[in-house]
Amino acid sequence: MKQIEICIHPDGKIDAETFGIKGKGCLKYVELLEKMLHAQTVDSDYTSEYYETEEELTQIQETEMKIKR
Repeated sequence: MKQIEICIHPDGKIDAETFGIKGKGCLKYVELLEKMLHAQTVDSDYTSEYYETEEELTQIQETEMKIKR
């Protein structure tokens, strides 16, 4: 499930984090948030999901299915 968590601080600072979005796909959501909120990214930290791809996820799921059988 793809999710975006947004926290708006009292000083106006906005933190956003994506979940369930693999690879560079998360950057599209950040760009959309920037447009919607009239904001600009100041700093970015990438989670382990950023370095994954959908293909890797599929391979992991297939391996898990084989193990369960």
